[in-house]
Amino acid sequence: MKQMAVLGLGRFGTSVARSLARLNVEVMGVDKDPEKVAEIAPDITHAVQADVLDMDALDSLGLRNFDVVILSIKDVETSCLTTITLKDHGARFVVAQAAGDAHAKILERIGADKVVMPEKDIGTRLARSLASNNIIDYMELSARHSLMEIAAIDEWIGHTLKENNIRAKYGVNVVAIRTGKTIRVSPQGDDIIHDGDILVVIGENADLEKLTRLSKRK
Repeated sequence: MKQMAVLGLGRFGTSVARSLARLNVEVMGVDKDPEKVAEIAPDITHAVQADVLDMDALDSLGLRNFDVVILSIKDVETSCLTTITLKDHGARFVVAQAAGDAHAKILERIGADKVVMPEKDIGTRLARSLASNNIIDYMELSARHSLMEIAAIDEWIGHTLKENNIRAKYGVNVVAIRTGKTIRVSPQGDDIIHDGDILVVIGENADLEKLTRLSKRK
């Protein structure tokens, strides 16, 4: 069983800790606020009251033995100092929450293995879905590539993937088609797109924008 620690039990940290626990991950949650620790204690494996800036306290938690340490602290100074301490003390993989782009760049440069910006990610996904009639969901995979769910556009309906030639026209790959509760993974060229289908596509962000603009014309 994987072991993960969540340092900082604010809204984001609590959500991550509880979600991991539901996925049968052994989770330790850490916060200096006793009320937050007590609130989450019934839902995760271990809940510990400790100050992440206390190096002795961090060492006593044995964080170097965890598969992943998730740092859910928005304060720039605290998160940066804790990231450095975690890496210096042997943490295997540190995921750090950033409050903005500048904060994210600092965390990356001082050793965070992965940086997340929940508010920005949610805002981007919401903006894209609202800006288009057809975008269902959107997930950035890297600075250049994303995965997007898009409702079948009228001109695609009744035609096969090969006939629609989506990859050649837009430079994206259709990795799955969802029809109701049925999902066709790695669909073939002769698979027909039906009214109401949801296409899961992956590609470079610039190419995905072509689909976004196409769906706006509906």
